[in-house]
Amino acid sequence: MQEAGKAMSAYEKALEIDPNNAEASEGYKQTMMTVYSDPEEARKRAMGNPEIQSILRDPAMRLILEQMQNDPKALQEHLKNPEVAEKIQKLIESGIIAIR
Repeated sequence: MQEAGKAMSAYEKALEIDPNNAEASEGYKQTMMTVYSDPEEARKRAMGNPEIQSILRDPAMRLILEQMQNDPKALQEHLKNPEVAEKIQKLIESGIIAIR
């Protein structure tokens, strides 16, 4: 799971540099499908990751996640904080949360 997160980050960076890169786009799609094909299994793997467990035990992050759930617009405000943005990205990559 951790490797899939790294792959997704690498594909995202490649797409930032060249949004039309077909290889990066296809790799990103395939990695996403692999990670999210079985959401329950993805959650189980993520919960075995000490870094994810630490993020989810953090009282401030729990409050932020609750705010995001109740008010999706709160996400934009929280993403302005680089530390919070990094943690949210890790939760997304692990399959714990999904942004729609």
